[in-house]
Amino acid sequence: MQFRSAGLSWKTCWKPVKMKMLSFSSMAATTRYAFPKFPLFFTSSPSSFLRSFPSNLSFHSNPPNPHDIHNDVASFNSFLHMRPPPSIFQISKLLGSIVKKKHYATALSLWKRAHSSGFTPSTVTLNILINCYCRIGQMDFAFSMLGKILKYGNQPDIITLTTFMKGLCINNMVGEALDFHDYLLAKRFQLNEVSYNTLINGLCKSGQIRAAIKLLNTMKRGVLKPSVVTYNTVIDGLCKYGLANEARDLCSEMIHEGIPPDIVTYNSLIYGFSSVGQWQEVIQLLNEMVLNDINPDVYTFNILVDAFGKEGRITEAHAVLAMMMKCDKRPDVVTYNALMDGYCLIKNVHESNSIFNLMVKNGLKPDVFSYNILINGYCKMRRVDEALDLFKEMRCKNLIPDLVTYGSLIDGLCKSRRISYVQDLIHEMHDNGYSPDIVTYNILLDAFCKRQQLEKAIALYKQVEGQGVQPNLHTYTILIDGLCKGGRLGTALKMFHNLLINGYCQDARIYNIMINGLCVEGFFHEAMNLLSKMKENGCFPNSVTYETLIQALLEKGENEKGKKLLLEMVARGLLKRNLLLKLKLIFASFCLE
Repeated sequence: MQFRSAGLSWKTCWKPVKMKMLSFSSMAATTRYAFPKFPLFFTSSPSSFLRSFPSNLSFHSNPPNPHDIHNDVASFNSFLHMRPPPSIFQISKLLGSIVKKKHYATALSLWKRAHSSGFTPSTVTLNILINCYCRIGQMDFAFSMLGKILKYGNQPDIITLTTFMKGLCINNMVGEALDFHDYLLAKRFQLNEVSYNTLINGLCKSGQIRAAIKLLNTMKRGVLKPSVVTYNTVIDGLCKYGLANEARDLCSEMIHEGIPPDIVTYNSLIYGFSSVGQWQEVIQLLNEMVLNDINPDVYTFNILVDAFGKEGRITEAHAVLAMMMKCDKRPDVVTYNALMDGYCLIKNVHESNSIFNLMVKNGLKPDVFSYNILINGYCKMRRVDEALDLFKEMRCKNLIPDLVTYGSLIDGLCKSRRISYVQDLIHEMHDNGYSPDIVTYNILLDAFCKRQQLEKAIALYKQVEGQGVQPNLHTYTILIDGLCKGGRLGTALKMFHNLLINGYCQDARIYNIMINGLCVEGFFHEAMNLLSKMKENGCFPNSVTYETLIQALLEKGENEKGKKLLLEMVARGLLKRNLLLKLKLIFASFCLE
């Protein structure tokens, strides 16, 4: 089926529209597939299986090296001055080389020069340009390249369609990618396995696992059957969303279909089960890998180091590291980062720093993640000067700080009462092309409010709104709490009521802050009215809500009202936590009898 056969342009043939994703929760697997049972070579204890891990394993780890495109650019410039001129095939080949090195903007700029020199793009050239525009988020220009394919009398090929589908997925337009898929099928275009894998991967990464499973099942019923890559994509998605048991069921189904699992399958499953502490399943999977002649790779070991580190089991994490070295296989930066993170999680930044130095000693270059782990660890320990030293070191080594780096430093500086440095960091973020998110602004707002610098807090809040950053409930909770404690109850009430009018789903914490603010200022009647409003809005009062009101009523001498709330609190099973208050309330109730 050709696009022109309907007498319509590409954009009128298919207009992407936002589509509400259906929930496929009913499709969750209800049948347990029989997973092959193998005799265990490892014992049931995670610690003891490490001691008996096979040492004659092979590993593969080839971290990518930075690409220099100066030679490619020089060659391209030479091409433009050649006489006779080179073919469009040669131009496209060189553009493709630049794109493989992820220099998309450079490729687009070079093509503009080639086009102005009289070169006419082929479908291959236009596919490369579509990929570039998709990668830099300019989907409108990607559409225009599709139009040019038709303009030059050609038809989009499978690479064109798959590239565009991938572009929609990586630009968070997965709903539109599904629409595109449906349109292509309706026009009888034949998609290939890569097309389906691209769409399934997009669905999984956007959290739409049920839709991915539905598409997988559609493939199984069609002519084009899913491969191990297709299954692995869904299995990995299930594991990353904590659905390891479903992932294992799907793996059993894959085996039943005659498709053996590979190292990617096992790594996903090991990640899924180790991340939830199901070590018996991990042992079983490692055992099956060895029996099936599938050697764990560096990524397998990194998963284990990371999982043990996150559980605070540093001894086991070190044992995995020792096994890698015993096998003459070099741990990579990810391995050391996982171990560093484990030490920071148990607040041992000193040892984390030792691992950092060991990594450097072994000839590896720490990356942004390495520095972020240490910077965050130092900030959590209020050792901000050491964190700032690392921040300076990053820049000396041409490592570009990211949002995590800035967020950790801003949090540490605020908690260390060094807010003047924070403003400079936020300006630097803007200069480096980063826009602080609402989490970053909330940290600064909280610091201003806790120091009763309310004018600065309000000015920052207005700045956030002016920049188009959407405040969240936590933003308003911080501000209302600060205003109440700063004696500006009227402003706090106005902001609170605006939230109600605008339909914000408020939680018990923000109600409690407002109720406490009213009680402190002696507005008990208004506080009781707010309790009623809280219930009407479907937000259930908690023990803090009742304790705040009862304490205020007792201090005012309104014991009868206090006793009524006490009985309501007991009926809801909330009178558990504050023994002193409980004794006061019991004593007060005796006085009333």
